Amino acid sequence: MSKIVVLTGAGISAESGIKTFRDAGGLWEGYDVMEVASPEGWRKNTALVLDFYNQRRKQLLEVLPNKAHYFLAGLEKEHEVQIITQNVDDLHERAGSTKVLHLHGELLKVRSTKNPGLVYPWTGDLTLGDLCENKSQLRPHIVWFGEEVPLMDQAIEICLKADIFIIIGTSMQVYPAAGLVQFAPAGIPVFFIDPKPAVPGNYPNLRIIAEKAVTGVEILNKYLSAL
Repeated sequence: MSKIVVLTGAGISAESGIKTFRDAGGLWEGYDVMEVASPEGWRKNTALVLDFYNQRRKQLLEVLPNKAHYFLAGLEKEHEVQIITQNVDDLHERAGSTKVLHLHGELLKVRSTKNPGLVYPWTGDLTLGDLCENKSQLRPHIVWFGEEVPLMDQAIEICLKADIFIIIGTSMQVYPAAGLVQFAPAGIPVFFIDPKPAVPGNYPNLRIIAEKAVTGVEILNKYLSAL
C-alpha cells in the first residue's frame, strides 16, 4: 500500500464554484485580500472581516464536492492517502477523505482572539459580541497573511514519508506551502495537475498534467494504475 501525499489548492475547489482571489488581480469576491485576510484588516475593520467570512461560510454550505474531491477520497481504498490542503473549505471531508490537514485554517471553525487553542465548530454567522469561554471575541479560524502557519511542521513530517506526491490546483506561489514538495523523498513520482503549472524546481520524476482538477485526475488515474 503506497503512501500518497496530496497538496491541494484553490483550483480544486474552484470547480465546485468557490472563487479564488488570485484569478481576480488580488481581489476575493470583490474585496482586497489584505482588508479581509490580514491581522491589520481585522484591527482596522473587524465588522467588515466578520461579514466577509459570513458570506464565504454561506457560500460554502451551498456548494458540493466535485469529481476531483471524490477521486482523492476513492484512492483510500487502495492506498494510504494524506491530503494537505491550502483550502479552508470542507469539500475534501464531505467527499469522504479521512486524513485532511488544513494548512490555512478552516472556514467552518472559529477561535478565540486571546487563546488560539480554543477552537469551535461554527456554521452560522459570526458577529461582534460572540465570545469564547474566556470572554474574548471570536475570530475566523483562518491563517491570515502575515501570520505563522502552525501546522507547517506536521505537514513537513507527512511529506518526508511520501511514496507518491501529487499537487492539484495550486499556483505553487504561496509560501511556505509551495515549499512542501521539497521535503518529498528524492526520486519518488511527483504529479502536478494545474492548467498553468509553475514547475516547482527540478524533479526527474515530475509529470505535469496541464489540466483543471476534474479532467486532470482522470489522466492521473491512468498513470497511477501503471505504477
